[in-house]
Formats: sequence, C-alpha cells, structure tokens
Amino acid sequence: MNSNYTPKITDPAQFGRVAVVMGGSSAEREVSLDSGRNVLAALRARGVDAHAIDGIPALLDALRAGHFARVFNILHGQHGGGEDGVLQGALESLNVPYTGSGVLGSALSMDKTRSKRVWQSLGLSTPTFVPLPRGADVHAAAQRIGFPLIVKPACEGSSVGVTRVFAAKDLDAAVELAARYPGDLLMETLIEGDELTVAILGRQVLPSIHIVPKAAFYDYNAKYVAEDTQYICPGLEGVAGEELGALSLAAFDALACSGWGRVDVMRDRDGRNWLLEVNTAPGMTSHSLVPKAAAAAGIDYQELCWRVLETSFREGT
Repeated sequence: MNSNYTPKITDPAQFGRVAVVMGGSSAEREVSLDSGRNVLAALRARGVDAHAIDGIPALLDALRAGHFARVFNILHGQHGGGEDGVLQGALESLNVPYTGSGVLGSALSMDKTRSKRVWQSLGLSTPTFVPLPRGADVHAAAQRIGFPLIVKPACEGSSVGVTRVFAAKDLDAAVELAARYPGDLLMETLIEGDELTVAILGRQVLPSIHIVPKAAFYDYNAKYVAEDTQYICPGLEGVAGEELGALSLAAFDALACSGWGRVDVMRDRDGRNWLLEVNTAPGMTSHSLVPKAAAAAGIDYQELCWRVLETSFREGT
C-alpha cells in the first residue's frame, strides 16, 4: 500500500507560474471554488507562484498569452467542469502540462456507463446496470435490475441527481430528478453495505476511508454541508485492505487514469467489493476525502497539493 516516494521537484521555481483553474460552469462549480481556494493557499504557502483562474475560457486566453507554465486542474464535472477530457485536449494542443489524468482517462471516468463496461470486460466487479438513454422505458429497465436500485445521471459527480429507489412508485420522480442534468441516465443495482473510497496519488494507494453518513445515504448534503458524517480511516486493514487497494488501482489503470484520483467502492454484507466510479479531479475542500486519506498516510495538505502538482511532470517533460 505504501510507495517509496522520491520528490520530482524540490524547488518551487521549477514549476514556473502555475494556473490553479477552478469554478467553471458545471453543476459542481461551488465545490470547485472551495477546493481551488484551499489548493491556491497551500501552494503559495510552499512558495509556488500560483494564481487563480475561473473557468476554461479565461484559462485558455491566459495560456495563449503565455502567462502560465502549467495548470493545476481543480475543476469538477463536465460541460465546463474540466473533468471530462475537453480541457485536457485543449491543454495537450497548447503543449501545456497539467495535473491528473489525460484526455482518455478523464473522458472515460466521467462517463459511468462506459467506465462500467470497461470494468466488466476485465472481470472487475461493478453493480449490474442498464444505460438509460433519454426516452428509455425506465420501468422495463427497473424490472430487469430489480429493487432496490439507484438512478443517477451517467456523467455527473458529487452525488448530484442521484436517488435510491426502493419501490416502483418512486421511480418516475427519481428519473425526473436525474434528467435535470445533461446526458444520459444510468440505473444500477443498489448495493447495501459499507461505502468506501480509495485515493491514488502517483502510484501510491492511500489508506481507504469508510464513510458513515448520519442519514441513510452519502448524498451532496452529507458530502459538503453536514458536520455529522463520520470518516473512518483506514476503512479496511489487513488482507481486506490490500485487496481493496489492489482492486482500486486496477480500476484506475483500466480507465487509463494517471496522476491522482479517487475510486469509490461499495462493500456488500458478504464482504465483496463493487466498483462505482473514479473521480479524476477529486474535491479538496475541508470535507473532502483525499486530504483525509493523505493525512492518514502522513501527508499534510500542503505536501499533498505539491505532490499533485508534481503529476504535471509526465515522462519526457
């Protein structure tokens, strides 16, 4: 689970002028702004010449004008959120280094349906699912999946638009909520058990976190607002922890992810792990999970931000 970490960069001047891109225009704008403010303060405290930029258009203007050497991407979500491969492609075309996953890893991870198809093809366990294109017969899909089930947008994060559905009478309302967000929907088996998350930093698998919300469900409110959600870290230890870490790294690699990220998993009552999704630009707020996992591994917040910024130095750069 541990890695022998050797710093790539020892002098903050080696990073050059860094754009910390945050905010944007996705459904996760406010979370991204909160994350970005924290990252910016941490990098500056370590002597990095870091500056805030709000959204992709402003960033690209600044890069074309030659104002920045590299990008710390803390945008969340799709459609202006910077986590779906679009920003990564633009940065590749400009030859500007950036943190986190590349075009393919970002795009695949943002699309939960395609993520799950890749995992299935490799024999990595993920809950049974049915893609729901707009206008699909959701009641027929529910009969195939069986209750309880989950309805969610296929391409959103932060648990926006997600509903746990235990009976047919609640299905239409769940679909209506999910359909408020762009893109197709996804229906999958509700795994009842423990919610776990595993952060990846470089090739290091950080200690898992067991999330215990006060309510029945770890929703947007439990993630970003409530103060009574419990985070148990490490969530699993020993052989079970090693197995979870290995599965999470395999899931991360399968989607061509790199740099850093977070893998969300459900562990059922029988102790089997089920992959839910990979986040390629995870939250870095005071409530966020990657900083908690890093702290358990002896990596403080400033060091974490430094090491994420180091991921912008890929092989050959």
